[in-house]
Amino acid sequence: MKLSRSAGVSSAILLSAAFALAGAGAAYSAEQAAPRYVALGDSYSSGVGAGSYDSSSGNCKRSTKSYPALWAAAHAPASFSFTACSGARTGDVLSGQLAPLNSATGLVSISVGGNDAGFADVMTTCVLNSESTCLQRVQQARQYVATTLPGKLDQVYSAIRSKAPAARVVVLGYPRLYKINGSCIAGLSENERSALNAASDALNAATAKRAADHGFTFGDVTGTFTGHEICSSDSWIHSVTLPIDNSYHPKAAGQSGGYLPVFSSAA
Repeated sequence: MKLSRSAGVSSAILLSAAFALAGAGAAYSAEQAAPRYVALGDSYSSGVGAGSYDSSSGNCKRSTKSYPALWAAAHAPASFSFTACSGARTGDVLSGQLAPLNSATGLVSISVGGNDAGFADVMTTCVLNSESTCLQRVQQARQYVATTLPGKLDQVYSAIRSKAPAARVVVLGYPRLYKINGSCIAGLSENERSALNAASDALNAATAKRAADHGFTFGDVTGTFTGHEICSSDSWIHSVTLPIDNSYHPKAAGQSGGYLPVFSSAA
C-alpha cells in the first residue's frame, strides 16, 4: 500500500517521538544506575581503622578503603560527596554534613548513633575498670539508646528526607565486636564481651526501627561480620591498638567484606 505524503509525515513525527522517548528512558536508566551519592555519618562510615586516609579530610579520617569510597569507585556515581567524619554524633551530622544534599541526590548512606550512646567511653571504661563497672556503663549506654537516641535519629533522618526528597537512604548498623568463647585468652571477661554484643544488638534494633519509620533501608552487618569478630581466627575488627583511634573499628577487610556487600545490595 502506498502511503500519502501526509501519512508519511505523520509516521516520521511518531518515529521521532518514539526515539525521543527511548532516549529519555535511556538517560533515566543511566541516572538510576549512577545516582548522585552522598555518604554521611561517623567513623564506621569514614573508614577509621582501614588506613589510606585522604589527607585533605584531616581528623575526619576519610579512607579510600571505606565502603562509601569503594562503592563509588566501583559504580562511578554521577557525583560523590563524602562528608562522614570520625567522632561524629547526630548533632555533628545535622550541623556539618548535610550541605551536599539536594533534590537531585539519588543515594545516601549513613551510620550514626554509636558516639551519641558513648561508645568510646564505654570501651575505655570496660578496658580499664572492673567487670561490674563495665557492665554498669554498658547498661547506662543501653538506657540512652532506649530513651534518648531515637529522637536524635529522627531529627537526622527528617533533615535528610527534607533536603533529599527523592533519595534512597541506606542506614548502616554496627557489628558485634566479639566472638563469644573465641580465641582470646586475655582482656575482657566473657560476661563483658556478651554485654557489649548485646548493646550492639540493642543499638541496631533502635536504629532499624527509626530508619523503617522514615522509609529508609536498614543495612544489618552482623551477618557479614559473623566469624570475623575480635577473638575469631580472622578478625576484621581492631582490638586495642596504637594509634588508639583505630581500636574497635573495622579493618580494611571489614569495610570491604563486612560493610560493602550489605550497602551494595541495599543501594
